[in-house]
Amino acid sequence: MSAEKDITLEEKRVYAATSGRTEAFVACGVGLARVAVSDALVGEFGLAWRGDARDVAAGAGRLALATDEDVLLASGTTDEEPTFEPTGFGPATVVGVGGGGVERVVAAGEGRVARLDGEEWTTLCELDGVRAIDSDLLAAESGVHRLDGTHVGLRSARDVASAGLPLAATDDGLYYLGNGWMDAHDGAFGTVASDGERAHAATEDALYERGGAPDDWALVDLPVEGRVVDVAHAETTYAVTAEGTLLAYDPAEGAWRDRPLGLADARAIAVIGAE
Repeated sequence: MSAEKDITLEEKRVYAATSGRTEAFVACGVGLARVAVSDALVGEFGLAWRGDARDVAAGAGRLALATDEDVLLASGTTDEEPTFEPTGFGPATVVGVGGGGVERVVAAGEGRVARLDGEEWTTLCELDGVRAIDSDLLAAESGVHRLDGTHVGLRSARDVASAGLPLAATDDGLYYLGNGWMDAHDGAFGTVASDGERAHAATEDALYERGGAPDDWALVDLPVEGRVVDVAHAETTYAVTAEGTLLAYDPAEGAWRDRPLGLADARAIAVIGAE
């Protein structure tokens, strides 16, 4: 049975059905927004699912949504409406997709971290306070952990990025993994993202971009105020603020474009493109 919730036509705003489109999905307190994007251009948008969307992740041809009731999965999301199906995990706070070339979904909630194997969830560890999942790493109140729960350093980790040189955003600062965890930048960081080449991290009131060295981080000049809660890398870089403003970097102009979505309490962004 589909777990997709009813959405009115007024809320939905019909999308232009363009082939080969790229779409951003923003999880927020009222649901999951689906936004048509093309490089730095932000097009039409609407709610693809309504409810308490806590986290969203995309990869390996899948879109995973963590909600207060279950982890929901969808596929084929670029040229047709995504249909979300329940998985039986139960209430989830964070979710991750892919990692190491393996098509997998990992979720955390209520002190449990589990991997979806076929149609069954396999518990990987018991761990409270998990705040983010990226590939083989977890960010938790107690620090950075592997999926089996092994603590690998730091404390009060808010987010983690595993691609290329692993990065961790913590209440004490931004760190990269070298000979142990090394200082990258001072401050209380809430989010970090990397695709192995590009890397961005944000504090309560600023967004930073990594330069040529692991500890070389420059302040990003954004066109709007607000706390950046998540960053995604695709053909360009996308970010979303807590107030629900979608940001897209325009490399031709060397500047960021912004598009208010009118959706407060934004929490996460994931980008998926057509096959």
